[in-house]
Amino acid sequence: MKKINERITPEGKMDVLSKWEVNILLNASKEKFANEFRACSLAVLNTGSNEDSAKAVLEQYPDFSIEVIQQERGIKLQINHAPAQAFVDGTMITGIKEHLFSVLRDIVFVGNEINVNPRFNLDNSEDITNAIFHILRNAKVLKTEVLPNLAVCWGGHSINRVEYKYTKEVGYQLGLRELNVCTGCGPGAMKGPMKGAKIAHAKQRINNGRYIGLTEPGIIAAESPNPIVNELVILPDIEKRLEAFVRLGHGVIIFPGGPGTAEEILYLLGILLHPKNKELPFPMILTGPKSSEDYFKKIHHFIEKTLGFEAQQKYKIIIDDPARVAREMKHMIKEVSKFRRKTNDAYYFNWILHIDQAFQHPFDPSHENMKSLELHNDQEIHLLAANLRRAFSGIVAGNVKEEGILAIEKHGKFKISGDKEIMSKLDDLLASFVAQQRMKLPGSTYTPCYEIVT
Repeated sequence: MKKINERITPEGKMDVLSKWEVNILLNASKEKFANEFRACSLAVLNTGSNEDSAKAVLEQYPDFSIEVIQQERGIKLQINHAPAQAFVDGTMITGIKEHLFSVLRDIVFVGNEINVNPRFNLDNSEDITNAIFHILRNAKVLKTEVLPNLAVCWGGHSINRVEYKYTKEVGYQLGLRELNVCTGCGPGAMKGPMKGAKIAHAKQRINNGRYIGLTEPGIIAAESPNPIVNELVILPDIEKRLEAFVRLGHGVIIFPGGPGTAEEILYLLGILLHPKNKELPFPMILTGPKSSEDYFKKIHHFIEKTLGFEAQQKYKIIIDDPARVAREMKHMIKEVSKFRRKTNDAYYFNWILHIDQAFQHPFDPSHENMKSLELHNDQEIHLLAANLRRAFSGIVAGNVKEEGILAIEKHGKFKISGDKEIMSKLDDLLASFVAQQRMKLPGSTYTPCYEIVT
């Protein structure tokens, strides 16, 4: 396996730094953020790989290293033993170079700033939102004086070819209607809508199309950014990443996926079910090709039996009709614009949306925490959604995140327990994901990282 060394200079990102800022980068990149910086940088350099295990990626490149080099005019990055696919004739691909400096910006510089700055108390709900705003503003993804036009697309990274083609068709229809796309930045349902939108933007002669990728350290290491992403932002954890999606985006389209997609659905439903968000318009469309109809039936049934009829009213299911998906999203985003004007909320950041702390504080998917999840009906409906989300978050960690995989190897499967009916429906849904190969890449054998206890 060929590996390459190179020293690169920032171009347009982090190219004007004070000596104080350079010292922060040097120290933080070698100390508390060293492991995350290395893992996320390797993920960016590994763009195009089908590997969905962070642990496996790191094992493939044990001698890979990245170092911040100080110079009078700022910094450079020294890359050693990098994947050859990140280079063309010995020169690093421009988009990959840009993403590497996004990693440095978000993981090391902004990460350090938020952790040491006393004005960000990350135990406080308002400060968490302010920190997310700070990260997005620093990344320059908040565009003022622009009407709402950003469709967030969620879905699985290992969907089949028919589903992938469908996501491209939806993205194409969104692009024809001058909508931009934001996804989790990886392959599959995260790449397809961007690819379709880019073609449509070219046809419409839109030269400033936006393909925003929002990720977090545990995910990017397993799901490298796809080549279409032109604005990459790495949030500190999954909860801040999810909040960034709904603060930045103006509506959400959800394609077929696995436990990660179920986590996203439950996250958004839990927020929209909160009484403070009752009157707030927020488009949510579940869609896929005809062959995926059974997938959405099972999701719809699971929501009915756990969160109830009220939750089902928060979304639309549209099967095998990309143009209708785009028309509906365009129309509903116009309603979002009207609401933002009426309430004097910003177009570029959804300040008025209430997000309960149950959806903000990072969930540590340890064996003890997974076993202690409150999966019962004797609580407010949005809190049940929060706990169901945590269950799926733990399964995602056990499937693809390095720390989760290592915990399963050491302590065995997560044990998940709760009310009998909820556990029965959860077991049915997870079993359907396994049967449809939605837990791992197609063709690989899936060994469950969880056990449902009834």
